[in-house]
Amino acid sequence: MKAVIYERYGPPEVLQIKEVAKPVPKDNEVLIKIHATTVSIEDSDIRRAPFGGGSGKPRNPILGTLLAGEIEAVGRSVRRFAPGDQVYGFTGFFGAQGTYAEYTCMRGSGCLAIKPANMTYEEAAAIPDGGLTSLPFVRNVGKVRPGQKVLVNGASGAVGSAGVQLAKYFGAEVTGVCSTANLELVKSLGADQVIDYTQEDFTQNGQTYDVIYDAVGKSSFSKCRDTLTPRGVYMTTVPMPGDMLHMLRTLIGWGRRVRFAATGLMRPARKRKDLEFLTKLAEAGEIMAVIDRVYPLEEIVEAHRYVDTGRKKGNVVITIEHDDLADRSEKK
Repeated sequence: MKAVIYERYGPPEVLQIKEVAKPVPKDNEVLIKIHATTVSIEDSDIRRAPFGGGSGKPRNPILGTLLAGEIEAVGRSVRRFAPGDQVYGFTGFFGAQGTYAEYTCMRGSGCLAIKPANMTYEEAAAIPDGGLTSLPFVRNVGKVRPGQKVLVNGASGAVGSAGVQLAKYFGAEVTGVCSTANLELVKSLGADQVIDYTQEDFTQNGQTYDVIYDAVGKSSFSKCRDTLTPRGVYMTTVPMPGDMLHMLRTLIGWGRRVRFAATGLMRPARKRKDLEFLTKLAEAGEIMAVIDRVYPLEEIVEAHRYVDTGRKKGNVVITIEHDDLADRSEKK
Protein backbone atom coordinates (compact mmCIF):
# COMPACT_ATOMS: atom_id res chain seq x y z
CA MET A 1 0.00 0.00 0.00
CA LYS A 2 0.99 3.64 -0.37
CA ALA A 3 1.94 5.56 2.75
CA VAL A 4 3.68 8.81 3.60
CA ILE A 5 6.93 8.01 5.41
CA TYR A 6 9.32 10.26 7.27
CA GLU A 7 12.59 8.81 8.56
CA ARG A 8 13.98 11.96 10.16
CA TYR A 9 12.60 15.12 11.71
CA GLY A 10 12.62 18.30 9.71
CA PRO A 11 10.78 20.45 7.13
CA PRO A 12 7.87 19.19 4.98
CA GLU A 13 10.33 17.78 2.44
CA VAL A 14 11.19 14.89 4.81
CA LEU A 15 7.80 13.38 3.89
CA GLN A 16 7.98 10.79 1.11
CA ILE A 17 5.41 8.46 -0.43
CA LYS A 18 6.55 4.85 -0.41
CA GLU A 19 5.16 1.37 -0.78
CA VAL A 20 4.88 -0.41 2.57
CA ALA A 21 3.25 -3.60 3.79
CA LYS A 22 -0.50 -3.47 4.22
CA PRO A 23 -1.33 -3.95 7.91
CA VAL A 24 -3.16 -7.03 9.15
CA PRO A 25 -5.70 -6.57 11.96
CA LYS A 26 -5.25 -8.39 15.25
CA ASP A 27 -8.17 -10.19 16.87
CA ASN A 28 -9.31 -6.96 18.60
CA GLU A 29 -8.71 -4.66 15.63
CA VAL A 30 -10.38 -3.51 12.44
CA LEU A 31 -8.66 -2.82 9.11
CA ILE A 32 -9.77 0.52 7.70
CA LYS A 33 -9.49 1.58 4.07
CA ILE A 34 -8.80 5.30 4.52
CA HIS A 35 -10.49 7.76 2.17
CA ALA A 36 -9.63 11.00 3.95
CA THR A 37 -7.39 12.28 6.73
CA THR A 38 -6.20 15.70 7.86
CA VAL A 39 -2.99 17.60 8.48
CA SER A 40 -3.27 18.95 12.00
CA ILE A 41 -0.96 21.41 13.72
CA GLU A 42 0.13 18.53 15.96
CA ASP A 43 1.22 16.54 12.89
CA SER A 44 3.33 19.45 11.78
CA ASP A 45 4.86 19.89 15.24
CA ILE A 46 5.75 16.20 15.51
CA ARG A 47 7.26 16.21 12.03
CA ARG A 48 9.56 19.07 12.96
CA ALA A 49 10.66 17.51 16.27
CA PRO A 50 8.58 16.44 19.27
CA PHE A 51 9.17 18.25 22.55
CA GLY A 52 11.89 20.37 20.98
CA GLY A 53 14.12 17.35 20.35
CA GLY A 54 14.43 15.47 17.12
CA SER A 55 17.93 14.05 17.30
CA GLY A 56 16.66 10.47 17.07
CA LYS A 57 14.63 8.57 14.51
CA PRO A 58 10.81 8.85 14.56
CA ARG A 59 9.27 5.93 16.45
CA ASN A 60 6.30 5.86 14.11
CA PRO A 61 7.35 6.69 10.53
CA ILE A 62 3.73 7.33 9.43
CA LEU A 63 2.09 10.53 10.70
CA GLY A 64 -1.63 11.22 11.05
CA THR A 65 -4.24 10.57 13.75
CA LEU A 66 -7.59 11.35 12.08
CA LEU A 67 -9.44 9.37 9.45
CA ALA A 68 -12.64 8.67 7.59
CA GLY A 69 -12.98 5.47 5.61
CA GLU A 70 -14.48 2.03 5.28
CA ILE A 71 -14.02 -1.09 7.35
CA GLU A 72 -12.44 -3.75 5.15
CA ALA A 73 -11.87 -6.51 7.70
CA VAL A 74 -12.49 -7.14 11.40
CA GLY A 75 -10.68 -9.26 13.97
CA ARG A 76 -12.60 -12.24 15.33
CA SER A 77 -13.24 -10.59 18.72
CA VAL A 78 -14.66 -7.35 17.29
CA ARG A 79 -18.44 -6.97 17.58
CA ARG A 80 -19.02 -3.22 17.10
CA PHE A 81 -18.23 -3.13 13.38
CA ALA A 82 -18.57 -5.18 10.22
CA PRO A 83 -16.91 -5.04 6.80
CA GLY A 84 -18.42 -2.26 4.71
CA ASP A 85 -19.18 0.07 7.63
CA GLN A 86 -18.34 3.70 6.87
CA VAL A 87 -16.47 5.08 9.87
CA TYR A 88 -14.45 8.01 11.15
CA GLY A 89 -12.29 8.53 14.18
CA PHE A 90 -9.10 9.37 16.03
CA THR A 91 -6.27 6.86 16.40
CA GLY A 92 -4.58 8.64 19.30
CA PHE A 93 -1.27 10.47 19.41
CA PHE A 94 0.57 7.36 20.55
CA GLY A 95 -0.96 4.92 18.08
CA ALA A 96 1.26 2.34 16.41
CA GLN A 97 0.09 3.27 12.93
CA GLY A 98 -0.61 6.64 11.32
CA THR A 99 -3.34 7.68 8.92
CA TYR A 100 -1.25 9.13 6.08
CA ALA A 101 -1.74 5.83 4.28
CA GLU A 102 -4.20 3.78 2.26
CA TYR A 103 -4.93 1.54 5.25
CA THR A 104 -4.54 1.45 9.00
CA CYS A 105 -5.64 -0.76 11.88
CA MET A 106 -7.45 0.38 15.01
CA ARG A 107 -8.84 -1.37 18.04
CA GLY A 108 -12.52 -2.03 17.67
CA SER A 109 -12.99 -0.46 21.11
CA GLY A 110 -11.07 2.68 20.13
CA CYS A 111 -12.24 6.19 19.26
CA LEU A 112 -14.11 5.08 16.16
CA ALA A 113 -17.75 5.62 15.15
CA ILE A 114 -20.07 5.26 12.20
CA LYS A 115 -19.60 8.27 9.92
CA PRO A 116 -22.40 10.88 9.97
CA ALA A 117 -24.77 9.83 7.19
CA ASN A 118 -25.07 13.36 5.83
CA MET A 119 -21.33 13.96 5.48
CA THR A 120 -18.73 13.05 2.89
CA TYR A 121 -15.53 11.31 3.95
CA GLU A 122 -13.72 14.63 3.65
CA GLU A 123 -16.22 16.40 5.88
CA ALA A 124 -16.23 13.60 8.44
CA ALA A 125 -12.44 13.59 8.70
CA ALA A 126 -12.59 17.30 9.57
CA ILE A 127 -14.88 16.85 12.59
CA PRO A 128 -12.81 14.98 15.24
CA ASP A 129 -9.77 17.27 15.53
CA GLY A 130 -11.53 20.37 16.80
CA GLY A 131 -14.64 18.59 18.02
CA LEU A 132 -12.90 16.11 20.33
CA THR A 133 -10.79 18.92 21.78
CA SER A 134 -13.49 21.54 22.23
CA LEU A 135 -16.33 19.34 23.50
CA PRO A 136 -14.66 18.51 26.86
CA PHE A 137 -13.68 22.15 27.30
CA VAL A 138 -17.07 23.65 26.47
CA ARG A 139 -19.33 21.03 28.04
CA ASN A 140 -17.29 19.63 30.94
CA VAL A 141 -14.71 22.23 31.94
CA GLY A 142 -16.52 25.48 31.15
CA LYS A 143 -19.96 23.96 31.80
CA VAL A 144 -21.38 26.34 29.22
CA ARG A 145 -25.14 26.81 29.57
CA PRO A 146 -27.93 28.99 28.17
CA GLY A 147 -27.64 32.70 28.82
CA GLN A 148 -23.88 32.77 29.37
CA LYS A 149 -21.52 34.98 27.41
CA VAL A 150 -18.64 33.01 25.90
CA LEU A 151 -15.64 34.37 24.01
CA VAL A 152 -13.62 32.07 21.74
CA ASN A 153 -10.14 33.30 20.88
CA GLY A 154 -8.83 31.77 17.66
CA ALA A 155 -12.37 31.17 16.41
CA SER A 156 -11.43 30.32 12.81
CA GLY A 157 -9.07 27.41 13.52
CA ALA A 158 -9.99 23.74 13.72
CA VAL A 159 -10.39 23.87 17.50
CA GLY A 160 -11.87 27.36 17.72
CA SER A 161 -14.46 26.83 14.97
CA ALA A 162 -15.69 23.75 16.81
CA GLY A 163 -15.73 25.74 20.06
CA VAL A 164 -17.94 28.43 18.55
CA GLN A 165 -20.45 25.90 17.26
CA LEU A 166 -20.55 23.89 20.49
CA ALA A 167 -20.94 26.96 22.68
CA LYS A 168 -23.90 28.01 20.52
CA TYR A 169 -25.36 24.51 20.77
CA PHE A 170 -25.26 24.72 24.57
CA GLY A 171 -27.12 28.03 24.45
CA ALA A 172 -24.45 30.67 24.97
CA GLU A 173 -24.11 34.11 23.43
CA VAL A 174 -20.85 33.68 21.55
CA THR A 175 -18.18 36.19 20.56
CA GLY A 176 -15.50 34.96 18.19
CA VAL A 177 -12.04 36.52 17.85
CA CYS A 178 -10.20 36.11 14.55
CA SER A 179 -8.39 38.01 11.79
CA THR A 180 -10.04 40.25 9.21
CA ALA A 181 -10.01 37.56 6.52
CA ASN A 182 -12.03 35.15 8.67
CA LEU A 183 -14.78 37.40 10.03
CA GLU A 184 -17.47 36.09 7.67
CA LEU A 185 -16.49 32.47 8.31
CA VAL A 186 -16.88 32.86 12.06
CA LYS A 187 -20.22 34.63 11.61
CA SER A 188 -21.40 31.72 9.47
CA LEU A 189 -20.65 29.35 12.36
CA GLY A 190 -23.22 31.15 14.50
CA ALA A 191 -21.13 33.67 16.42
CA ASP A 192 -23.30 36.51 17.72
CA GLN A 193 -20.42 38.98 17.63
CA VAL A 194 -17.03 38.83 15.93
CA ILE A 195 -13.95 40.79 16.95
CA ASP A 196 -11.13 41.45 14.51
CA TYR A 197 -8.01 41.15 16.65
CA THR A 198 -6.02 43.25 14.18
CA GLN A 199 -8.33 46.18 14.96
CA GLU A 200 -9.45 45.61 18.55
CA ASP A 201 -8.11 44.04 21.75
CA PHE A 202 -10.96 42.15 23.38
CA THR A 203 -9.37 42.60 26.81
CA GLN A 204 -9.60 46.38 26.47
CA ASN A 205 -13.15 46.93 25.14
CA GLY A 206 -14.96 46.93 28.48
CA GLN A 207 -16.92 43.71 27.83
CA THR A 208 -16.91 40.80 30.29
CA TYR A 209 -17.55 37.12 29.69
CA ASP A 210 -18.58 34.12 31.78
CA VAL A 211 -16.20 31.89 29.83
CA ILE A 212 -13.12 32.76 27.77
CA TYR A 213 -11.91 29.85 25.67
CA ASP A 214 -8.45 30.44 24.22
CA ALA A 215 -8.30 27.83 21.47
CA VAL A 216 -4.88 28.92 20.20
CA GLY A 217 -2.93 29.65 23.37
CA LYS A 218 -2.20 33.25 22.37
CA SER A 219 -3.49 34.90 25.52
CA SER A 220 -3.19 34.30 29.28
CA PHE A 221 -5.28 34.36 32.43
CA SER A 222 -3.40 37.40 33.72
CA LYS A 223 -4.24 39.35 30.57
CA CYS A 224 -7.88 38.21 30.55
CA ARG A 225 -8.61 38.38 34.29
CA ASP A 226 -10.48 41.70 34.16
CA THR A 227 -12.44 40.54 31.09
CA LEU A 228 -14.02 37.71 33.12
CA THR A 229 -17.15 38.07 35.22
CA PRO A 230 -16.57 37.69 39.00
CA ARG A 231 -17.01 33.89 38.77
CA GLY A 232 -15.83 33.53 35.18
CA VAL A 233 -13.67 30.72 33.79
CA TYR A 234 -10.60 31.09 31.59
CA MET A 235 -9.81 27.97 29.55
CA THR A 236 -6.79 27.42 27.35
CA THR A 237 -5.63 24.56 25.13
CA VAL A 238 -1.99 25.66 25.53
CA PRO A 239 -1.40 26.61 29.18
CA MET A 240 1.60 28.80 29.95
CA PRO A 241 3.56 28.28 33.19
CA GLY A 242 1.80 31.27 34.71
CA ASP A 243 -1.59 29.82 33.77
CA MET A 244 -0.74 26.53 35.47
CA LEU A 245 0.20 28.38 38.65
CA HIS A 246 -3.05 30.36 38.55
CA MET A 247 -4.96 27.14 37.93
CA LEU A 248 -3.57 25.63 41.13
CA ARG A 249 -4.42 28.78 43.05
CA THR A 250 -7.99 28.88 41.72
CA LEU A 251 -8.90 25.20 42.14
CA ILE A 252 -10.56 26.11 45.44
CA GLY A 253 -12.64 29.24 45.71
CA TRP A 254 -15.47 31.12 44.08
CA GLY A 255 -13.62 33.77 42.14
CA ARG A 256 -12.28 33.82 38.59
CA ARG A 257 -10.78 30.48 37.64
CA VAL A 258 -8.29 28.92 35.21
CA ARG A 259 -9.05 25.51 33.76
CA PHE A 260 -7.31 23.11 31.37
CA ALA A 261 -8.19 19.69 29.94
CA ALA A 262 -5.58 17.24 28.63
CA THR A 263 -7.96 16.06 25.92
CA GLY A 264 -5.29 14.14 23.99
CA LEU A 265 -4.70 11.88 27.00
CA MET A 266 -8.32 10.96 27.66
CA ARG A 267 -9.20 7.29 27.60
CA PRO A 268 -10.36 5.95 24.21
CA ALA A 269 -13.72 4.86 25.65
CA ARG A 270 -14.49 8.40 26.79
CA LYS A 271 -13.34 9.92 23.50
CA ARG A 272 -15.49 7.40 21.63
CA LYS A 273 -18.57 8.56 23.54
CA ASP A 274 -17.69 12.14 22.67
CA LEU A 275 -17.29 11.19 19.00
CA GLU A 276 -20.70 9.50 19.02
CA PHE A 277 -22.16 12.69 20.54
CA LEU A 278 -20.56 14.74 17.75
CA THR A 279 -22.05 12.33 15.21
CA LYS A 280 -25.55 13.09 16.49
CA LEU A 281 -24.89 16.83 16.33
CA ALA A 282 -23.52 16.56 12.79
CA GLU A 283 -26.49 14.54 11.58
CA ALA A 284 -28.87 17.05 13.19
CA GLY A 285 -27.10 19.94 11.47
CA GLU A 286 -25.90 21.44 14.76
CA ILE A 287 -22.23 21.40 13.74
CA MET A 288 -20.59 21.61 10.36
CA ALA A 289 -17.16 20.70 9.02
CA VAL A 290 -14.85 23.63 8.36
CA ILE A 291 -12.45 22.81 5.52
CA ASP A 292 -9.88 25.28 4.25
CA ARG A 293 -8.10 23.26 1.58
CA VAL A 294 -8.15 19.70 0.21
CA TYR A 295 -5.03 18.02 -1.15
CA PRO A 296 -4.48 14.55 -2.63
CA LEU A 297 -2.05 12.34 -0.73
CA GLU A 298 0.53 12.95 -3.45
CA GLU A 299 0.65 16.64 -2.40
CA ILE A 300 1.27 15.97 1.29
CA VAL A 301 4.43 18.10 1.29
CA GLU A 302 2.54 21.11 -0.04
CA ALA A 303 -0.22 20.51 2.52
CA HIS A 304 2.34 20.60 5.34
CA ARG A 305 3.92 23.73 3.93
CA TYR A 306 0.53 25.44 4.07
CA VAL A 307 -0.18 24.33 7.63
CA ASP A 308 3.27 25.57 8.63
CA THR A 309 2.28 29.10 7.57
CA GLY A 310 -0.11 29.25 10.53
CA ARG A 311 -2.86 30.70 8.35
CA LYS A 312 -5.15 27.71 7.89
CA LYS A 313 -8.86 28.08 8.58
CA GLY A 314 -10.48 25.04 10.11
CA ASN A 315 -9.02 21.89 8.63
CA VAL A 316 -6.67 20.90 5.83
CA VAL A 317 -7.94 17.60 4.42
CA ILE A 318 -6.01 14.91 2.55
CA THR A 319 -7.87 12.61 0.15
CA ILE A 320 -6.57 9.12 -0.55
CA GLU A 321 -7.32 7.31 -3.78
CA HIS A 322 -6.86 3.55 -3.95
CA ASP A 323 -5.55 1.36 -6.71
CA ASP A 324 -8.36 -1.17 -6.96
CA LEU A 325 -6.30 -3.51 -9.12
CA ALA A 326 -3.59 -3.57 -6.49
CA ASP A 327 -6.18 -4.18 -3.80
CA ARG A 328 -7.57 -7.16 -5.70
CA SER A 329 -4.14 -8.62 -6.28
CA GLU A 330 -3.36 -8.40 -2.56
CA LYS A 331 -6.54 -10.30 -1.74
CA LYS A 332 -5.75 -13.20 -4.06
